[in-house]
Amino acid sequence: MIKGFKNFIMRGDIVTVAVGLIIALAFSTLIKAFTDFVVNPIIARAQGGRSLGLGWQLGRTGNKATYLDLGSFISALVYFIIFMAVVYFFIVVPYKHVQARRGITAFAEPGPLKTCPACLSEDIPEAARKCRYCGTDQPTQGGARAV
Repeated sequence: MIKGFKNFIMRGDIVTVAVGLIIALAFSTLIKAFTDFVVNPIIARAQGGRSLGLGWQLGRTGNKATYLDLGSFISALVYFIIFMAVVYFFIVVPYKHVQARRGITAFAEPGPLKTCPACLSEDIPEAARKCRYCGTDQPTQGGARAV
């Protein structure tokens, strides 16, 4: 029973989705706090004075509804980069390592691709006999037509 549960849990799609969502929710709060309470004040201070932050006022002075806030965008960009780094280094890399020990290739690089001479699609696998888009026969490695 435990072995079956382990095999169920180690399926790629379940681990990728479940762990990704759980870790995403946990780290999201931490990273959001970092950007709100560390990055935003630094960006606001870079503007100087008593402004709302780094940006421009498009309407009446002091109206937050017409303030173009670049500081919030930069903060969101920092948030995204940190979040993606956390996901990659704490989820993807260890998962690839565990799956490699099990003999399974996870998040593998795509194989070589070729271009269809008929419709010019560039994402056809090298070993394909027919184009997935237009259905034409593809030349094989030796230059002969596929049968």
